Amino acid sequence: MYETLRPGPARPSAAEANDAIRHLVESRTEGEEWPAEAYEFLLSEWAAADHADVAGSLVR
Repeated sequence: MYETLRPGPARPSAAEANDAIRHLVESRTEGEEWPAEAYEFLLSEWAAADHADVAGSLVR
């Protein structure tokens, strides 16, 4: 089973989510089914964090 970020009140930074995506992809073994649900969750976390980073930089 993959160890991924768990949903919760605090979102990871874009860099943390990106690292988790990289780990998910790199830790797969050949012939293993693609973990679509985990990947989609991490991708949405990355997108939300990236959006927050961009929005925060525009406010400053």
